[in-house]
Amino acid sequence: MERLQKVLARAGVASRRAAEALITAGQVKVNGKVVTTLGTKVDPVKDLIVVKGRPVTSDAPRRYFLLYKPPGVVTTLKDPEGRPSVGDYLSEIGGRVFPVGRLDYDAEGALLLTDDGELANKLMHPKHQVPRTYLAKVKGQPTEGSLAKLVSGVRLEDGPAKAVSAQEFRKQAKNTWLKLVVTEGRQHLIKRLCAAIGHPVLRLYRPVHASIGITGVRPGQWRPLTNDEIRRVKAVADGKSFADPSLKLPARRHGHAAPGFEPEPEDEADAEV
Repeated sequence: MERLQKVLARAGVASRRAAEALITAGQVKVNGKVVTTLGTKVDPVKDLIVVKGRPVTSDAPRRYFLLYKPPGVVTTLKDPEGRPSVGDYLSEIGGRVFPVGRLDYDAEGALLLTDDGELANKLMHPKHQVPRTYLAKVKGQPTEGSLAKLVSGVRLEDGPAKAVSAQEFRKQAKNTWLKLVVTEGRQHLIKRLCAAIGHPVLRLYRPVHASIGITGVRPGQWRPLTNDEIRRVKAVADGKSFADPSLKLPARRHGHAAPGFEPEPEDEADAEV
């Protein structure tokens, strides 16, 4: 017997947290009866589990993908405000996969997608302390003392926070690229950490997600993970550490629109003279 939300997550219905929301909203039935109590135990083999009128089956193989999330894209399958979303890039995948965690609207880089809710929960849950590596372009040139402060900890409005490591990646004339590693997914954490030491983030890039690098994938493109990469991601979720692949800065941006959402070129006949 297993907890209902765990069975739903493993079956790819939703992440563990979203599965709990479905249960409490009364959208899950077990053997014909609506279940709203979290922690209800079920037998995924013998019990008939139905979500929103559809039976849940867990025998299909799970799927795993890596997407280069462009800036200017919301990390949801659909945005009620009509902004470009991760879901807009996934039509060719077929079936339902969901993003593992989030990247800020204006951030870019590696984002894992899967229908393996149990794995997603492990990667996202704070108790597992999964490292998250970012390259952040910040205003100015932080001193060694400022970077040390990020590691020792700063106080934010929702409590103390710190980076596992913070180091200079590349210095420029007026700005600096920093390599930062954190182990929690608090909202806008990198931006708030850097703002706390007086160096606001100008551009935020995640070159790797759960040991899988984004090199070779262009903004808006995705690829399936190899079997070896799937094993690596699962090992990371279980607490194993891997060295980051060789990190490179993102390419220069051309325009501000997300790939696939560029404005149509103006017709010469309609152009102002």
